[in-house]
Amino acid sequence: MTTPSPLLSRPGAVEATGADAGVASHYGEPLREQRALAAGTAVVDLSHRGVVTVSGPDRLTWLNTLSSQQVTGLQPGESSELLFLSVQGRIEFDARVVDDGGTTWLIVEAAEAAPLAEWLNKMKFMLRVEITDVSADWAVLGSTKTVVEWSGLLAWQDPWPHVGAGGYSYAVVPEEGHPGLERPWIEYLVPAAELEETLADRPLAGVMAAEALRIAAWRPRLGAETDDKTIPHELDLLRTAVHLSKGCYKGQETVARVHNLGHPPRRLVFLQLDGSQHTMPAPGSPVMLGERKVGTVTSVAQHYEMGPVALAVIKRSVAPDEMLTVLDGEEPYIAAQEVIVAPDAGQVVGRQTGFLRGTR
Repeated sequence: MTTPSPLLSRPGAVEATGADAGVASHYGEPLREQRALAAGTAVVDLSHRGVVTVSGPDRLTWLNTLSSQQVTGLQPGESSELLFLSVQGRIEFDARVVDDGGTTWLIVEAAEAAPLAEWLNKMKFMLRVEITDVSADWAVLGSTKTVVEWSGLLAWQDPWPHVGAGGYSYAVVPEEGHPGLERPWIEYLVPAAELEETLADRPLAGVMAAEALRIAAWRPRLGAETDDKTIPHELDLLRTAVHLSKGCYKGQETVARVHNLGHPPRRLVFLQLDGSQHTMPAPGSPVMLGERKVGTVTSVAQHYEMGPVALAVIKRSVAPDEMLTVLDGEEPYIAAQEVIVAPDAGQVVGRQTGFLRGTR
């Protein structure tokens, strides 16, 4: 169970629920906080994040054999993202990765830390690695800009939306036009005992603000956009979290087969919701095409510029120009879709032309 953040004692703090329990959803002015976070003048308390460390001389080669990402050459301070997949290629863990030269730090969702540490310990065999769940000792602070005063802290820089080495983009828009470029994202690792001292009088934004910027950046999140059947292709995660040319790892066969010969069954989509109701649908609400359910809303937010927005996972076969409806109980919300993952994603072998961006 996540220990509530000491920053919940700040004036106006309202605790978040669900995956973000333990930190503030907002501090009384959600849209103002969102503007400040986007501008880089505020930071967000993410001290509920899970943190797992892997130390020892074999750590990077070992993680390389287990994960979807090429990390053998990860340099101190360099950031990456990796997935641990099932044999069927489904996402089991999604970790933000940064190495300090002696230890690899994995920043994960709160619910992932203990299961991930337990699983990694089972996979040690005779290798020189030590795995520790240090979530209780370390906090995370998020920002859209580099905080000069925190230059001594280890920080993870989100690679999204850049297509990494060995990666592949399933997006229709080219990288230079991707909305994720408007949301550079840094997560600083802070000793939990020094959280308030490190923060000092810097303005705070709640996780509600961070979620709105994440949704607008088309950035998928484990536990929100994923379920027990999600494969990386459906969320455009081949661009940042998968190296298509690396050696064997669990789930690689599915990754390669869908990418080269098939199509992912579902695709992530951005929804601009009708804001005239002055309410928003809840995550989990069905996405309808006429009378037929074609998907599910995964994340929803009130964006400070665009109004109500959402991410949803829908069937690949839904045409990109279809107007969709989100149903929350009996309340319908008209939803215009923006394509994140192209309907013809995958089947790269034999592709002569097209808009999908290839491996770097």
